[in-house]
Amino acid sequence: MILGMSTATFTLVHVILSLVGIAAGMVVLFGMLASKRLEGWTALFLSTTVLTSVTGFFFPFERFLPSHAFGIISLLVLPVTLVARYRRHLAGRWRSTYVVTAVILLYLNAFVLVAQAFAKILALHELAPTQSEPPFAVSQAFVLVLFAVATVLAVSRFRQEPAGNVRRGESVRTVVPATALTVSND
Repeated sequence: MILGMSTATFTLVHVILSLVGIAAGMVVLFGMLASKRLEGWTALFLSTTVLTSVTGFFFPFERFLPSHAFGIISLLVLPVTLVARYRRHLAGRWRSTYVVTAVILLYLNAFVLVAQAFAKILALHELAPTQSEPPFAVSQAFVLVLFAVATVLAVSRFRQEPAGNVRRGESVRTVVPATALTVSND
């Protein structure tokens, strides 16, 4: 039993959270490439990523695994992503910080997805039973290159939306550089 659920049920919940997070993250990534914020998808991606990372540590384990390292990295990157997005509102350099950290989070989830696919899907497992064989390494290298390219493109394409793109009922947050503020003693 884990958190009052059978291990099988808890595993299913963890896997569903992971898959929803990856799917939502892909939508968010494509949104960044199109310079769109996609607020709801972003919230879904970040919340499921938090839950995936946290629930991964509830599984019993005998030794430290790469998935634990990725979970720790994810939990260290998540606060930066959340601050950049929700506290700093993507202002200035926080925009590229958000893009880079969000894509890192998605990459970490994708890395674990590929590792789990090689562990659980028979045809892939036969190609790389210990996950140290070339098919596994090539697959992970491909995923890494794909996300590295996506990161570079997203940083260059994800820009501030023009004020005309704000929908009815939404507010616009204006960031005024400190150098533009002057105090007059008149």
